[in-house]
Amino acid sequence: MGTAIQGGPGSEMLIAGMTCADCARHVTDALQGVAGVASAEVSLQDGRARVRWRAQAPPDTAALSAAVRAAGYTAQPAPSATKPRPPAPMAGWRLNVLLGLIGTAPLMIGEWVFHLGMQTWFHWLAFALVLPVQILCGARFYKGAWQQLRSGRSNMDTLVALGSTAAFGFSVFQLFSGAGGHLYFMEAAAIITLISIGHWLEASASDRAEKSMRALYRLAPATARLLQAHETEIDAPVSALQPGDKIVLRPGDRVPTDGQLLRGQCSIDEAMLTGESTPVEKESGSPVYAGTLNLNGQAVVEVTAVGEATALARIVAAVERAQNSRAEIQRLADRVSSVFVPVVVLVALSAALWWGLAPDQARRLSALLGHYFWAPTLPATPLAAAVLSAVAVLIVACPCAMGLATPAAIMVGANVAAKRGILIRDGIALEKAGHITVLLADKTGTLTEGKPTVVATDGGDLPLAAALASGSKHPFSRAVAGLSSKFKVQSSRSEPIAFQDWREIPGAGVQATLPAASVARLGSLAWLRQCGVACPEPSAFAEKWSAQGATILGLALNGNLRALIALQDTIKPSAGRVVRQLEKIGLKVFMVTGDNARAAAAVAAQAGIAAENIFSQVQPGQKADLVRQLQAKGEKVALVGDGINDAPALEQADLGIAVSQASDLAGEAADIVLLNSGIEAVPEALELARATMATIRQNLFWAFFYNAAAVPLAALGFLSPILSAATMGLSDLVLLGNSLRLFRFAQRRRERGEVK
Repeated sequence: MGTAIQGGPGSEMLIAGMTCADCARHVTDALQGVAGVASAEVSLQDGRARVRWRAQAPPDTAALSAAVRAAGYTAQPAPSATKPRPPAPMAGWRLNVLLGLIGTAPLMIGEWVFHLGMQTWFHWLAFALVLPVQILCGARFYKGAWQQLRSGRSNMDTLVALGSTAAFGFSVFQLFSGAGGHLYFMEAAAIITLISIGHWLEASASDRAEKSMRALYRLAPATARLLQAHETEIDAPVSALQPGDKIVLRPGDRVPTDGQLLRGQCSIDEAMLTGESTPVEKESGSPVYAGTLNLNGQAVVEVTAVGEATALARIVAAVERAQNSRAEIQRLADRVSSVFVPVVVLVALSAALWWGLAPDQARRLSALLGHYFWAPTLPATPLAAAVLSAVAVLIVACPCAMGLATPAAIMVGANVAAKRGILIRDGIALEKAGHITVLLADKTGTLTEGKPTVVATDGGDLPLAAALASGSKHPFSRAVAGLSSKFKVQSSRSEPIAFQDWREIPGAGVQATLPAASVARLGSLAWLRQCGVACPEPSAFAEKWSAQGATILGLALNGNLRALIALQDTIKPSAGRVVRQLEKIGLKVFMVTGDNARAAAAVAAQAGIAAENIFSQVQPGQKADLVRQLQAKGEKVALVGDGINDAPALEQADLGIAVSQASDLAGEAADIVLLNSGIEAVPEALELARATMATIRQNLFWAFFYNAAAVPLAALGFLSPILSAATMGLSDLVLLGNSLRLFRFAQRRRERGEVK
């Protein structure tokens, strides 16, 4: 299972020469081939690559530049944030479109409206109008084709450059030789113009998917109210804040950076992070996150993280990483793309030779097929037919469609998920989600609220139990730590209890040594028995509360059981509905817990989980073994956990889903992270992942079908160069349009009553 790369340094590079998704794939492969590189993410829209190095590897931007140059592109280290950001490479398509239309539109009107195509003066006018289009607008394609040729590669730029040059060169020869006949200057200019329009529209459509993520950054204000000595406030740039600084929040303020409340109370709208519309009440000690909105109340906040360390920045980085990733299913398209252009060039040459050397045979076959399709409009001479059929084949072929099929869908899917508080690590996680057969849910914090309370005790020494538990962050320990105040029990000691060698045993309990060399333990009864503590079995107290779904902890001192404590956690109201939704989409739902069998059965019954699907008294270290057992039976396992002691099992599972908090994002070893800590997001996350994978399959089918149908039609004369250029541009837009349909995913679930 893929995990986030931790600890390695990063480098950011500016990439020049990319024109399509296939180019971005080539650059990604080149960067990932550099020694020491752990991962590389390439953004076609921004013209940037973000490289993460392995922990022990020194950054080597020179090697990155050399690898990109060998792939046919150029790269240089990105300037610092204080320097002006260079224009994104996709921004130049608008100029191409404007210049192309100025040169192409008059020719289309002249030929199609006024029928001036055979006039000599119009030929010279066409030459004058098209020459700037060919040189200025075509420069981008020629440069890209030349860079690819130098590296021994070819791409879509190669096809466009060959096709447009063939049409332009043939027309120039006919014009200057005085041969007369119909010339194809308009077709040459239209090829460049229409394909530029396609790239421009593609960039605009892609920008829609990325706009909301970029908007998240703008939610965090540029300034903050910095609290100085003597409680005076000044407006300070957020970039100048440091951890430990104190800032003031007032009603209506956006939180400028991550922090922790020191004083006051407020209500925070965290919908932009978690997708949860209900405001979260904050009090002293509560975390707050950059970009969230303070609805009411005034508070003083201590800064805990700034800049790239904030939860907002990490979330945006995670989404960008997912958007620039590829699924395994894309590998087939990558293999086809690697040989696609040479094959298309051979097909174009074959079509040209066929129409040039055997024109009668070619016309008869074209006319015969015209009864089933449409009547083709063929040039008058064999030479013109040969040139135009080759040009049409070169232009209509679209390797971009195959390269765009996966990233377009992942880009939109990751964006939609992030809006709902769901972070998807990469395309591989999406793919794995479509094959899951079993969902294994941890009980505490996943099916239950994760906030257990002490409901009953049997015995004494409760202050000792509270003191023992105070050093642990486990939900049970936090509940026991408040035991003394809850039951109004006062310690006979005038000073705090001093422990030696305090330690926590994951999934079992805590133990420490008292000054008198006594060993105190607080934990599960099974663990206490393993430690030699005499625990009566059965115990009426334990039987009573276990039957009600409570967890029983024991307090022992020197091998003697001193107290029993019953803790009960409330099952989440949505747990039963979530289980039904998961079963409805064909998943078998299992529950795993460290509790005893009776307590586990009580919770499972409330959630609607079958008795045979319960795994009780499972230690944290055994969860990974349990996942392996299910996998050995042929199951594809998704594990849902709260991240506490779950990392090994999340790693072992085919799909790891962490129910988390925004502040815990960086440490999760999961494929999918649910930021709103709500299990109700699990069906939504899985359905969205499946919908995204379905979109990828549809895109790949269209990309292969389009090229398989369009290339033969062009070779047979059914597609003119202009129609080929328009069709090729349209193919990319079809993929983008199909991918953008994922934006309606949440709306469709809302209409079915499955989401708030």
